[in-house]
Amino acid sequence: MIQSTPNRVVRRGRVFPEIQWSSEEKARHQSRQEAFYQRCWAIFEKLKPEILDKYYGWYIAIEPDSGDYFIDPDQEVVSILARQKYPNVIHHIFGINETGVSGRI
Repeated sequence: MIQSTPNRVVRRGRVFPEIQWSSEEKARHQSRQEAFYQRCWAIFEKLKPEILDKYYGWYIAIEPDSGDYFIDPDQEVVSILARQKYPNVIHHIFGINETGVSGRI
């Protein structure tokens, strides 16, 4: 007996086609992201001389509204610590080094 396999329909396109941002909305979102990053970067630059030698290669999560920060050698742990204290607030993670980058290319 021969079993037939159903023909699969390949669907291509957006996952949520009803969500379409205008160029103004994209620009507004980008400017908010940049302003948030600049607030976090200012706190990181202020802290960098104090923490660079002691915690080089670790990670720091910064919450810019309160100025609180969390330091740990593991990026996941630092994110968990920040979310535990501020569950509904976005934080930014920097690598503790000269550039603040926390990844590899």
